[in-house]
Amino acid sequence: MAVLVGACGARPGPPPVPVAASAEPESQLVAHLYASALGFYGSPAQVRTSEDPLAGLDSAEAAVVPGFTGRLLERFDPDAPARSDVQVYRSLLSALPEGVAAGDYTVSAEDKPAVAVTDAAAGEWGRDVSAFARRCPDISVGAVTGAPRPSSLGTCTLPRAREFADATALFASLRAGEVDVAWTSTAAADVPSDVVVLSDKTSLIRAENLVPLYRRNVLSESQVLALNEIAGVLDTGSLADMRRKIAEGADPGLVAGQWLDAHPLGTSN
Repeated sequence: MAVLVGACGARPGPPPVPVAASAEPESQLVAHLYASALGFYGSPAQVRTSEDPLAGLDSAEAAVVPGFTGRLLERFDPDAPARSDVQVYRSLLSALPEGVAAGDYTVSAEDKPAVAVTDAAAGEWGRDVSAFARRCPDISVGAVTGAPRPSSLGTCTLPRAREFADATALFASLRAGEVDVAWTSTAAADVPSDVVVLSDKTSLIRAENLVPLYRRNVLSESQVLALNEIAGVLDTGSLADMRRKIAEGADPGLVAGQWLDAHPLGTSN
């Protein structure tokens, strides 16, 4: 009796969703967060490194590119005046090129420029950046070379910043009184505990909230919902903690996976 043997291998699954990131550790971290979110809901995803991740959305080499709202708005509409998180997000939605959409932004997670001062200065000036804005023409400013920072606050053009090689040198200069204020960011992992990061209650500094951009008509509804889950669980403290681990040498993908293991998606609703 003849026996017919059919090829009965498992059907191949869908190709992984390409999530693009630059080689910078923070970009790799947030890309892995969104890739892990897709994987959590059953969609395999792969982080791909690119010199210009946003260009990958246009060329279809990337389906998802995470970024921060203010920097993305600067890319697509450099003259937009928006500063608050809602205004920046709405302006970004209006500025996105055809074929590109944005998911939900992380209301509780941001990484925007922030002003750090000594405790003594905070006691004298107050603990909000608006106090700095009133004094800004007469204040000496320090910043790490290449770190993002605004050129003005409200109607005041900021003085040229003295640049430092790293945060350690910057904060040493702040403590020594060589500069009055130091630029850092709200999710910086290297802010010492003996300085005060001023709040920004009136949105003098443009918002920088994490948001996923994606190609329209490529992701399924469930995949978009998976991306949006990050907005419900991520906060600035967690972002800073993950950045600290990466600065200490941990792999961004491993850090993102460990954080999501500790903060399961689908539990915020």
